[in-house]
Formats: sequence, C-alpha cells, structure tokens
Amino acid sequence: MLTYDSTGFRLDGRPLRILSGAMHYFRTRPEQWPARLAALRAMGLNTVETYVPWNLHEPSPGRFERLDELGAFLDEAHRQGLWTIVRPGPYICAEWDNGGLPGWLTAKVGRRARTSDPEYLAAVDAFFDVLLPQVVDRQWGRPGGTVLMVQVENEYGSFGSDRVYLDHLARGLRERGVTVPLFTSDGPEDHMLGGGTVPGILATVNFGSDPETAFETLRRHRPQDPPFCMEFWNGWFDHWAKPHHTRDTADAADSLRRILAAGGSVNLYMAHGGTNFGTTAGANHEDAPFNSTDWTHSPYQPTTTSYDYDAALDERGLPSAKFDAFRQVIADFAAENPSLVHYLDDRVAELPAAAPVLGGRDVALTEIAELPFGDAVASPVPPLFEELGLEQGLVRYTTTVPAISDARPLTVEGLRDRAALKVAGKHAASLERGVAAESVTATGGDQVTLLVESLGRVNYGPLVGETKGITGVRHERQYLHGWHAQPLALDPLPPTTAYAAGDPGPELLARGALHLDATGDTFLAVPDGDHGYLWVNDFLLGRYDRRGPQVTLYCPQPLLREGANTLTLLELGQAAPSRVELREAPDLG
Repeated sequence: MLTYDSTGFRLDGRPLRILSGAMHYFRTRPEQWPARLAALRAMGLNTVETYVPWNLHEPSPGRFERLDELGAFLDEAHRQGLWTIVRPGPYICAEWDNGGLPGWLTAKVGRRARTSDPEYLAAVDAFFDVLLPQVVDRQWGRPGGTVLMVQVENEYGSFGSDRVYLDHLARGLRERGVTVPLFTSDGPEDHMLGGGTVPGILATVNFGSDPETAFETLRRHRPQDPPFCMEFWNGWFDHWAKPHHTRDTADAADSLRRILAAGGSVNLYMAHGGTNFGTTAGANHEDAPFNSTDWTHSPYQPTTTSYDYDAALDERGLPSAKFDAFRQVIADFAAENPSLVHYLDDRVAELPAAAPVLGGRDVALTEIAELPFGDAVASPVPPLFEELGLEQGLVRYTTTVPAISDARPLTVEGLRDRAALKVAGKHAASLERGVAAESVTATGGDQVTLLVESLGRVNYGPLVGETKGITGVRHERQYLHGWHAQPLALDPLPPTTAYAAGDPGPELLARGALHLDATGDTFLAVPDGDHGYLWVNDFLLGRYDRRGPQVTLYCPQPLLREGANTLTLLELGQAAPSRVELREAPDLG
C-alpha cells in the first residue's frame, strides 16, 4: 500500500521517490505502447501517468467506445515494470477537445459543468460507474495491479471553488472501490490551492520552473503532505499560426534536479507527448491563463495535430536530448539515494529498437469524390453542431435571401471556427473566427451556403464547453431564416463509393494509392495545400494547415500495411493539392 507523510512516500513500508512520466494511451497506437513504456523505464522512471478523456469513451449519451484501452494500457505498464497514476477526470484539460468533457453534455448543462449541479453529476456518476472498474481491479496490491494513485478532478482551483462538487467526486471514487491515495493537482498559487484541494486528500502542484518557491507555497497550505510536482512542464505544445515551442535541455534538466533535491516526487509532463489524431485537438485563448481580465475576448488559438511537446521521447517515440539529460539526472539521484529509488521489478531496462522509416516519395491524388453529406435538417435558425448530434466535423448551412431584397451586406454571427461562404453558388469569402472579413453582399433570390468547420473546443478556462457552428446570418439588419443544415463527421473517413478519376479541388475528397513492399513510420506533407484533413487507410491522422508551424503529419507504422494503401485528402481552403509527400523526418516548425 502507498502511504505518505511530510517526509515522503512509502510503498509497503519502504521509502519511495515517485519518478513518473506522462504518456497518454489515447495519443499513441496500442501497438506502440510496449516500446514507448520500455523507453520510459530505460530513462529511469518507475511510474507512468495517464489522463482519461471522457469524450473519447462516451461520444454520445450512453454509447461507450474503446473503454478497454485504459485497462490494456495499465496491463502493459505492468509488463514493462512501471507503476501507474490515473487521472480519470471528469475534466482533464490536456490540450484535448473540450478538456475531455463531452460536447453533448456541456451544450446541455452550460455553465453548470464542473459544479455540484445534479444533472451534471448524474452524467459523471454514470460514466464513472462504467469506467472505474478497470482502475479498481488494477490497484497496487491486487494481482497484476500497478495503480498507485488516482486524481480527483484536474486543476480545479484554476476554474472554480465548489467544494461540494469536489467532495462528491472524492466520495464517489471511494464508494466505487478506489482504495489507493487520492490527490488533487493545481498551480502553486494561494487561490488555486485554496479552491482546488480537498481536506484529507493529497495536494500536488504543477509548474515548469522555480520548484523551491512552488513547494514552499504548497507547504504553507499542506505542511503534512510530501512535495510532489504532478506536472513538470519540461516542454510545451503548439498552436496553428504560432511559433513551434522548444525548451532548453540544460534548463529543463536543472529544474528536474532541483525538484529531486528539494525532496519532491515528480511527473514529467510530457515524457512522451504523442499525437492529437483525428479531431481531438483542443484550443486555448491567447494570454488568458494568468494576466488577462477578459478571457472571452482574447484571440482563439487551435492546437496543432502534433503533441510532440518537445518531450524526452519525441512524437515518433525516439529519445531526444532531454532523454539523455533526464536519465543522467535520475541516475545521479539514484546513486546518491539508493534507498529511495526502486522499481516494480528488477529488470535491466534498455531502449527498444526504433521502427524503420519509409523513404521519401510522392503520392499522386488521382481520384475525387463529393463530400457525402446526408439528409438536411430544416430549422428557422442555423442549428449548432451539438443540436445536430455532431461533436466534430463539418456542417453545410444553406438558405435563400428573400426575393424582394436588394443588394445588402451579409454578416455571419457566432462563427466557430472557420467557414467557406458561397453566394449564388460562387465562393465569396473564407471566414475565420475573430478575423475581420471583407464585405460580402447578397441580393434577393441568392442562395447563401456556409461550410462551417470546428477546429477544436477550448480546453482551459471559462470558455470550456462552448458550442460549435454559427448562431445567425444577417442580411444588413435582417436575420435570414429558413435554414437547412447537413452535418458530416470526419472521423473516421465518411463512406462514399463515388470516387472517379478527376482533378482535386476545394471541398472534394481526393485519394491516391501507396504501394509498400514493407511498412514503417513516415511523415506526410501537403506542400500545395491550404488547410484540411488527411486520412491513411480511412484513419484520420489530423489537420494540416499552411500557416504552420507544423508541416508534416506523423503516420505511425501500425496504420500502414504491405501492398496497397490509400491516402485521402480533404482540402477546405481554396487550394487544389494534387499530391501528398512522404518524408523521412518530421518538420514541426
């Protein structure tokens, strides 16, 4: 059993320094888990931490998917000699769409999410009833068990102060059989620790530097708890149209050394970042976290497909310079404190061999198909994505300007997040949330069409839970009514059998054939594209965007097969890319 006091942790009575690394099972392919986890152990870590994204596992009310992945990941961690820390939410942040909360739920409960509201809590309880048996059955002390700790919510002190809510979650975890220590994690600020902690439950802090000050703040609030940095931000994530983030290796290693010297346990966030496959990437608001008084009007910033994070293991799972530096810090600490550093088993961990990389080549896109929209939903106003039962993807909105109207400007309200506007069948404007557009006019009898795309829900701050789509279109001051909306989910690839030879273009599916004698990792680029989506064998890798910083999309070996493979592209800008490049190395900016 794991116990603790102000001096540190003990596992079955033996002193233990927890040396953990974050790796999310949902950001890597299951076939890659063994190698990634073995690499974490080879770095000197004895524990792996993962979030659990609720919206991945319950995409619509009562419909559960991929639930067994968490248990399978915890089992693989045991095989690789690692203890585990589980952070089941219900909110996770994690630069993940909506912070892991289902869009169907937040659209319904609105600002009541992450509170003690009965409707919200009922949905949380129903999900935990289904999810938590996988965790309970794998707690340390049970056969094959690895779970040492379980989190209550996530950085709640950065959001709210509803103690009844936190108490309900903690009590619910215990009632469902969680017996290992519970914990909270918050920024090392007085108001965050005041709002986010629960009496009698371990409090931890998240930071990227200055561990001495952070731990001193924690100690003021919790003198009885051992110091634990639950998220040591050794790198950072990227937003589209912003610079690629890196952190100096020596600086990160120095902060890790100081965390350990201060008596702290640590969880590297991230040890291996992975990929925001599909439409799972979240979004943030610029300058919002600590120095802005108005979060709701700061620029919207969608997160890139890559979640490389400048971590110790890169997106492909290979060791970076930080891997060697962190391994040395941990080895030095272990040599000086042999009684504190031990592992689940006595294996000598070695780095696994890397997967092969495919050679560079071009794949021509030679076939095209129309987007397979379904039947239209009629509504007096344009329905939101959530009202159409769509978490992510596209909605095509269509209406007609009243016949008696003369030429007047159009105004699109509440766009989230990008749209192509057509008037009378011709492209009139490319619209983007928060970006001023040139004036577009329409005349009576003109058909107005908007193809609206979601780029990810905000995952941190007061705008978590926002809806997607548009809220209205005005013709001068008059709202246009009588809409027809056609939703289209993009993950997985929408089924269509109407491919035929033709030239690629905007808003068309374009595909090409890739023949392989042997498989391997590769990196795909769309050099002639504007922005859109790319699938491999019907699996959605994610978004591409000419604004960068990310240029290539990582395609892991398990998605490819010997023989025939299919690459499919959807261009949503005004470009007409006719090829996809396979490259031997990533380009993240």
